[in-house]
Amino acid sequence: MLEKPCFIVSCQARDDNPLTGAVYMQAMALAALQGGAGAIRANGAEDIRAIRSITDKPIIGLLKKDLANFEVYITPDLESIAEMIAAGSDCIALDVTHRTRPVPLEQMFAAIHTAGKKVFADCATLTDATRAEALGADFISTTMAGYTPETAQRKTDQPDFAVLEEIIKAVRIPVIAEGRFWTPEHVTRAFALGASGVVVGTAITNPRDITKRFVEKVFG
Repeated sequence: MLEKPCFIVSCQARDDNPLTGAVYMQAMALAALQGGAGAIRANGAEDIRAIRSITDKPIIGLLKKDLANFEVYITPDLESIAEMIAAGSDCIALDVTHRTRPVPLEQMFAAIHTAGKKVFADCATLTDATRAEALGADFISTTMAGYTPETAQRKTDQPDFAVLEEIIKAVRIPVIAEGRFWTPEHVTRAFALGASGVVVGTAITNPRDITKRFVEKVFG
């Protein structure tokens, strides 16, 4: 489903971003695909449907959804899975970290596989990755590294190559590198370590943050 090696572009925009909206994310995805992206990662049914209408390349779909009393927010429940599948996703990305969730991962994975789709497991640690593999994940991603309480102290403005290498050595399924990839050199290093794919988001699809990074580097 995902070519190897696969360069994946994440086309997402937060609610406060001027590019929020399916028409913008569709255009962003088209630009990324024309530039050579092999797959798109996207958030929300509206954006996914819009992107699906312009390409047959793989879409990694997710739904960011805050639920009261639960810590996970990336595709946290069965309803989110069903919505992402109906919108046209090929893989379903979900948070598989050791945090509170409304539905056991076993049920989540079963729902995705029963629909003939692939599980894209967003992990923070090696423990997350090996657990996800044991439960039947199809892909492991380092998406959550640096974004959970136990990994926050490791977060820098660079990718977490240490956890990426650790996971690649420990699991047999494809590992996708994601999180703070800013340069082609970062991507090349991830592939050299054995990553099957790399997801780049902000560095390509968020002009506001790209501009801010330039301004901060130049003017301090």
